[in-house]
Amino acid sequence: MPIDVLMLQLGTPTEPTAKGLRPYLRQFLSDPRVIEAPAIVRWMLVNLIIVPFRSPKSAEKYKRIWDDKTGSPLLSITRSQQQALAEKLGPDYRVSFAMRYGEPSVAKVVDELMKKKSQRMIILPMFPQYSATTTASGLDAIFQTLQKYRVVPALRVIRDYHDDPDYLDAITNMIKHHRDKAIADGKQPEMYLISFHGIPINYIKRGDPYMRQSAITGKAIAKRMGWKKGDWKLVFQSRLGGQKWLTPYTDETLKSLGRQGVKRVLVAQPGFTADCLETIDEIGYEGQEEFEETGGEELIRVPCANDDPGFIEALANIVRRESFGWI
Repeated sequence: MPIDVLMLQLGTPTEPTAKGLRPYLRQFLSDPRVIEAPAIVRWMLVNLIIVPFRSPKSAEKYKRIWDDKTGSPLLSITRSQQQALAEKLGPDYRVSFAMRYGEPSVAKVVDELMKKKSQRMIILPMFPQYSATTTASGLDAIFQTLQKYRVVPALRVIRDYHDDPDYLDAITNMIKHHRDKAIADGKQPEMYLISFHGIPINYIKRGDPYMRQSAITGKAIAKRMGWKKGDWKLVFQSRLGGQKWLTPYTDETLKSLGRQGVKRVLVAQPGFTADCLETIDEIGYEGQEEFEETGGEELIRVPCANDDPGFIEALANIVRRESFGWI
């Protein structure tokens, strides 16, 4: 019986419309791991404020990145990653993927694996930096699904890999490639930004290690790149609501750099393992606009790891190490 590897990704709506966004946003934002508030407060925020007003706006953004043939970039890229990882690991492993929110759902995929008599399962979150809002939430869904089974498989969880050398090398190589291409085109970056998805600062105060792990990743990449202090900045994007999130904010940093006379900036997002709305649109489209509005000229966005061979090899090595004693 092969070892099951379950790749766990965040999720995506089924279509780029307000109708398609509403159930996705409702499921996502109703998660108590995502919005840590009393249930009634969370329900009111989600159903009376966020979903009604955010769905149409988010739908317009999704339309900008949606592919007529392959649909959601996150879904199609995750499928490519799953196929590449399965090929790399070989017949001793059976690789699947599930979305914490949306389809294919965690419940559906885990049920399918149980029908196949899964005996040993490795959970591979596609979040290199651990946070309760991502990794822990996905594990909640997996464990909840397994509660209905009398016999469950042996489980091993890859909690994080923010400081894994193979992962860091793969990301650094991608940054170097796009930096060198920009230089060859006569567009030497004047500043480098390492941008991570933000979370409320209160979550960090409650013990979430996400900020620390993001900083470790950023500093390790900077060291590999040979950047000195002042060459790069660690920033956080994608905040929601009025409370304070991790700073400095990516959008405000881009505007500030433009006002300072910086003309070209390179942005990498090592916390995202597959290109999605937050990378393609928020940085590649909105970020470019924000930078230009204050005097900047060009934002060079480094694509996410996606199915880059170096990244797939890194994931395979991580899975192999977690399989010790099983293979």
